[in-house]
Amino acid sequence: MRFDFSPLFRSTVGFDRLFDMLDQVSQYDSGNGYPPYNIERADENHYRITVAVAGFAEKDLNVELHDGVLTISGKREEGDKSESTNVLYQGIAGRAFERRFQLADHVEVKAAKLENGLLHVELEQIVPEEKKPRRISINAPELKTIEGRAKAA
Repeated sequence: MRFDFSPLFRSTVGFDRLFDMLDQVSQYDSGNGYPPYNIERADENHYRITVAVAGFAEKDLNVELHDGVLTISGKREEGDKSESTNVLYQGIAGRAFERRFQLADHVEVKAAKLENGLLHVELEQIVPEEKKPRRISINAPELKTIEGRAKAA
């Protein structure tokens, strides 16, 4: 689904990058829901993306950050399947996947770990000092008396 942001261009300045990012987000989502994932917010600056990757080993997974886009992909090697096993029902999907997440400015990937079939990616938003809110002191000028004579009526 594509959105037309052209009406917003006539009343905004400098939001081109935001509109481009919103346009790209729809391209990242494959729409098939596989694999399922959670995005959690631990506090104001810490986030976690958890992806259900049952059946994938650490060597089958790839976590990559490029130009503010976090890509998590998985592909099982063909040698992982045992030829002597006949699967009667396969409810655990093992197909290749790729999930992309657009990260905000100053969000860094701190760690990734595989635990009990879940891939946890820890994120932290590190706001530079110059971007943090700061209090501006107000220097009020001294009140001056204007001297002069009133006109006689």
